[in-house]
Amino acid sequence: MPGFVIFATSPALLSAALAATEPAPSEHLPGIAPAISWSLAAAQPEPPPQEDPQDTSDNEIVVEGAYGPPKSDPMERINEDSYRITQAVDEALVEPVAYAYRDGLPEPVRDGLGNVVRNLGEPSNALNFLLQGKVGKAFETLGRLAINSTVGVGGLFDVAGKKADLPYRRNGFANTLGVYGVGPGPYLYLPVTGATTLRDLAGATLDQLLLPIAVGKPFNRTPYAATYFLVNGLDQRLAFDEEIAAIRSSDDPYFLRRQTYLAKRRRDIAMLKGEPVSEEDAEWLEELEAMKAAPAPAESTEPVEPPADPETVAITQPR
Repeated sequence: MPGFVIFATSPALLSAALAATEPAPSEHLPGIAPAISWSLAAAQPEPPPQEDPQDTSDNEIVVEGAYGPPKSDPMERINEDSYRITQAVDEALVEPVAYAYRDGLPEPVRDGLGNVVRNLGEPSNALNFLLQGKVGKAFETLGRLAINSTVGVGGLFDVAGKKADLPYRRNGFANTLGVYGVGPGPYLYLPVTGATTLRDLAGATLDQLLLPIAVGKPFNRTPYAATYFLVNGLDQRLAFDEEIAAIRSSDDPYFLRRQTYLAKRRRDIAMLKGEPVSEEDAEWLEELEAMKAAPAPAESTEPVEPPADPETVAITQPR
């Protein structure tokens, strides 16, 4: 038969016994609580990183380039407008007059007038060869001037080129400035002059003023200037006829005219200085020569067939 046993003890002894049976606090078991806390944290999945709405480095496309006209052509918009106007005037007026000059005058007469104009430019050619330190070419040019002015009847016949083996070499103050390091300056397209640069424009002005200032009459009179300008302009227009036609047929005529002109002038200066022509300039000039040699596209002469449904075409036509 069960029974109860009752112990009698003091309150102080009972409190000590209960205290001995309580578990030890966590600070007496180093490492257990931190380990449990770490393992629970490691088991939790890491949240995905939040994207910065202003950070678009993965999606942005960076395009580098210069904005605005190129340094060589700061007046590009004005020059391009001048080019379009000049080409329109050339097609309507200058080209027909040049063709009439070519077809209306006998070839010996036309060649004689061109020879006279070139002979008048020989003093400038000789002087600039001398200024550039090319003494041999300067004396050859003076020899051409003397022979053609006397035996060639005032330059009407190119006796020096055909009989004395003295070829015509064009030169000018623009080349002299370039040889001595003067840069071309901004590119210009002027209604009368055409493609040029500030340096070339200044040099051409000095070339034309040489005879009127150094010699005087009759080279300082208006009839001489008008005749020289007309004959020289028509000869130059006929000489560059194929080049003008090739540039007009390109996708961007103004751009091609500018690039080929600047490349040609850099080549001229480099050859006078005895330096190699850059690959880029050579490529531009080769492309121009290839375009000049290419046959012109033939116009189609086949009749155009009428559409099967004329009403459809009439609807799409602008009103």
